[in-house]
Amino acid sequence: MKVAAELSGLVVAVLVVAALARRLNWSAPLCLVVVGVGLSYVPGVPEFDLHPQLVLVGLLPPLLYATAIRSSLIDFRANRGAIALLSVGLVVFTAVGVGVLAWLIVPGLPLAAGIALGAVVAPPDAVAASAVARRVGLPRRIVRLLEGESLFNDAAALVTLRTAIAAIGGSVTVWQTGAQFLVAAVGGIVAGLVVGVGAAQLRARMDDPVLDTAFSFALPFLAYLPAEVVHGSGVLAVVTTGLIVGHQTPAVLSGPSRLASRLNWQTVQFLLENMVFLLIGLQLRRILAEVAGSGLTSPTIVVICGAVLASTIALRFVWMFGIALLRRIAGAHVWPWRYSTVIAWAGMRGVVTLAAAFALPTDTPHRGVLVLAAFVVVAGTLLVQGTTLPVLVRRLRLPAPDPAADALQEAALLDEMTRAGLERLERVRQPEDPEEVVRRLHERVRHRSDEAWEQLGSRSGGQGETPSGAYRRLRLEMLEAERLEFLTARGERRYDDAVLERILDLMDIEESMLDHVSDDTDESERELTTPATSKRSCEHLTATFREVEPSSPDSCLACLAEHSTWVHLRLCLDCGNVACCDSSPRRHASAHFHGSGHPVMRSFEPGESWRWCFVDRQLG
Repeated sequence: MKVAAELSGLVVAVLVVAALARRLNWSAPLCLVVVGVGLSYVPGVPEFDLHPQLVLVGLLPPLLYATAIRSSLIDFRANRGAIALLSVGLVVFTAVGVGVLAWLIVPGLPLAAGIALGAVVAPPDAVAASAVARRVGLPRRIVRLLEGESLFNDAAALVTLRTAIAAIGGSVTVWQTGAQFLVAAVGGIVAGLVVGVGAAQLRARMDDPVLDTAFSFALPFLAYLPAEVVHGSGVLAVVTTGLIVGHQTPAVLSGPSRLASRLNWQTVQFLLENMVFLLIGLQLRRILAEVAGSGLTSPTIVVICGAVLASTIALRFVWMFGIALLRRIAGAHVWPWRYSTVIAWAGMRGVVTLAAAFALPTDTPHRGVLVLAAFVVVAGTLLVQGTTLPVLVRRLRLPAPDPAADALQEAALLDEMTRAGLERLERVRQPEDPEEVVRRLHERVRHRSDEAWEQLGSRSGGQGETPSGAYRRLRLEMLEAERLEFLTARGERRYDDAVLERILDLMDIEESMLDHVSDDTDESERELTTPATSKRSCEHLTATFREVEPSSPDSCLACLAEHSTWVHLRLCLDCGNVACCDSSPRRHASAHFHGSGHPVMRSFEPGESWRWCFVDRQLG
């Protein structure tokens, strides 16, 4: 009962604090650490022992796996050089730099113990970096780099820590250190590859979402434990497995399995990562009790903790701008200084730092002070960097992800997928297939594509609500009435429970499909052009177009003549005809193409300049 009560208390505290932080737009990790510190001094609150093995074996593998399966293997390959510089080079640089400083300022501390402390505070936290980076709207390229770094730097830090601990009680040569790094890296990657490829093959043969999700919960440990047995890096094994599984999931799993796995892992990740930060705060009282017997004065301890925190932050800046300087001297491409500044400042530490600190041997000189210094680095980076990062991003005017550009890419991809689906339909349909069924399939995929295009453009001059928006609003009203009738029927026990459950599933699936549109708005004044990643070329799009006079400044004349409405406007680049888009009831832009043969039209919405070829159905 006591254990159940304590776990329930942790979960309730996590839910309350995380929900409040979201409502106030505060940093949830920082709030949970602060609440944990406060609770550690409340009489009656039990002491939670954050054992390093519990974190490194029980919590870290699923947390890293949950982040890895959402990361892009393609993006990782594209940024592997920069990720390696941060996840390996910066970790070693920080470990040595902080280690030398600690050796100089902590009385009687061996250099190896100082480097062990440096390895403890070196790796930024995957959870904290991702949560803060996404909350402040950083450019996606920076977010990918930070997530890639935080996935792989734990392995380098733990190997460095293991080597430094071995050196505290003996001697470790440079060759031995290099060999340990090599064995850890190769062993971890090989184990991750074997488990990841094998898991993808097994999951392809599972058609039960429940079995698949249960199997996915075991994968982090199936990767971590064998790698550690062969002295490889379990962290690297988990990350490698997660990247492979995440990349293969769309090809090997059914839609229901993907949906179930995604929702379950989001829940697990939310509970684990937030519980970890609460547990970090609850450790302060225990840490201070250990520091009390260190024999060092309070001012000395304050200086040590402050110096370790300051050097941890400063060394990241030195590394970032030092690498940039060397690349500039070598004539290589260098990121803008604003990007380097934000990456250098986004170095929040988290659970791995504190767990690794508790892993220091009990006979390490001034162990309590070293653990306190690690705690100060975690809390200090979350407080100082986590709270000021949004201000820094705004001051540097870094471009946030553009919802309009995302919507344009989404619409273009859905159009390509719709075309592929309709082509397959024409190949596989049989003469005896009812025409009404074929028409319904055409309408269904066209509605999905139109809904994506309707997220673009201005509503001024056209109707205030798009057709898809009206459909969604009215259908949700209908579903509400249907749900009330369902509850009445259930209350009167007129139907069997199995039938009621199937009907409820149908309603839930349809409602989830209707309620997926993002509320993001793009308030910037940037011109919406075709993103480079989506841009395609054809002979029509690459042709030179002359300036044309629009047939109307702000309306579809054909719609006005027919007393109909339009959603968005398009401009023919050959003759200047302004017509309504395919989401509009009359689809005059397509009609103009079929009647005139003019292949290219551009968006005639304010702030948009992307073009569309009707012949090749490509953005340009």
